[in-house]
Amino acid sequence: MDEQPSLLYKVKPISDRLPAVKRPEGHVHFRTKMMWVIVVLVVYFIMTNVYVFGLDQSESLDLFAQYRTIMAGASGTILQLGIGPIVTASIIMQLFVGAKIIKLDLTSRKDKACYQSVLKLLVIVMILVEAIPQVFGYLEPSDTFVSTFGSAGAKLLIILQLCIGSYLVFLFDEVVSKWGIGSGISLFIAAGVSQAVFTGALNWYAYDSSAAMSLSNPPAGTIPKAIYIIMNTSSAEMASGGYETIFLGQPNPMIALIGTIVIFLVVVYLESSRIELPLSHGNARGARGRYPIKLMYASNIPVILMSALLANISMIALLLYSNDFLSSIPLIGGNSAIGYFEADSTTASGGLAWYLSAPQGLTDWLMPILDPASYGNSHTVLENLCHVLVYGSVMIMGSIMFAKFWVETTNLGSEAVANQIQRSGMQIPGFRRDPRVLKRVLERYIPTITILSGALIGGLAACADMIGTTGNASGTGLLLAVGILIHFYEAVGREQMMEMNPVMRGFFGGE
Repeated sequence: MDEQPSLLYKVKPISDRLPAVKRPEGHVHFRTKMMWVIVVLVVYFIMTNVYVFGLDQSESLDLFAQYRTIMAGASGTILQLGIGPIVTASIIMQLFVGAKIIKLDLTSRKDKACYQSVLKLLVIVMILVEAIPQVFGYLEPSDTFVSTFGSAGAKLLIILQLCIGSYLVFLFDEVVSKWGIGSGISLFIAAGVSQAVFTGALNWYAYDSSAAMSLSNPPAGTIPKAIYIIMNTSSAEMASGGYETIFLGQPNPMIALIGTIVIFLVVVYLESSRIELPLSHGNARGARGRYPIKLMYASNIPVILMSALLANISMIALLLYSNDFLSSIPLIGGNSAIGYFEADSTTASGGLAWYLSAPQGLTDWLMPILDPASYGNSHTVLENLCHVLVYGSVMIMGSIMFAKFWVETTNLGSEAVANQIQRSGMQIPGFRRDPRVLKRVLERYIPTITILSGALIGGLAACADMIGTTGNASGTGLLLAVGILIHFYEAVGREQMMEMNPVMRGFFGGE
């Protein structure tokens, strides 16, 4: 008896009518792909400077302030939501497909097309889900805007601007993935993090721009701050507190710059570690190759999904604690055990949301443990230890879970890779040329390396957050940016190889 098609096929006609980027019918030249990547990045940076019309910036709060670089958006602009709705929609779809609630075979081209089509509709739903609570709780329209359009009308116009900005980001991602190189979402994250690290390291303007530069108001950048303090402080003053200010003092302490460099080197090393399976061509004698299985096999996508999930948990906890309507819900509304927040703050100060939030550098957890008198944060030594352990464990376990889902839904599993090698005409020397045999060989490596890569990427992200980074890029953001840039460099290399040797397009999945 034939299996009933998924119910999503009933929704597909609606989602097919949504604006989308058409896939190219033939091969796209390498220079054309690079042009689209550059154009999209330039437009993205322009949009991060297009502020929401009618928004009162001074009275508004950014719910995703702690995760701003990871969300690839800009506070107060039409990219306020960043990639949040896209990633959240992807999480929901992956969880439903992985749990077999949605019955789709993503190795089938028809089912995969249905998956991608419905995902667009879910992205719009998530844009509204994330935009409406922010506008009706934390993004305040200006008095002039309210007097012109009324309170409800002003809020609806702000929601409309956020929806347009977020859906444009989704379309930009499609442009890059179909007409460019790599993933648009990943490039936006790398671009935002790179900008934050650059300005955080080299910004020579005073931290408080409204006051004159002084030892209590040094340059905001790590390197200018260190030079300024050394040049304007005596040897005795350096010994009594100058070095501590340089290495641990906010903003952008030197330890964060050192941590940034260390994280970069560690990720580069891990990205270069791989197992290479020997391959030979079934028909052409002497034609040999290798199939690389990287140590970081699941890429950086699992930690993007996990960070987006934690960002949404933080937003929900804030809404339940401070929103006038939601805080009145019995049991969960205003419950400090879920999370409590100080006035005008979007970062949890306690409760479950605090334990699931990323530590912001050594002064946020290690120094309060070692020197509670000077660096106390209103939590006990045991609570700070639990914070680190809980956050690290959740990041590792969550990244493992998403790594397994990601590998299966992107045709990187043992069966999909075996079929890919089979179609290319290659085989593993000493084994029969049969996809079932190839699958058994690959199952010795891929499932184990998937779990290991998920644990490594999650653990690295947690450690990076704990060390801290320059420019408040967040450790997770920096880790992602380094991995994204390495993958983009490798993708450019593959594209150039396919351009020079069209036969390789079939093996790499090109047109």
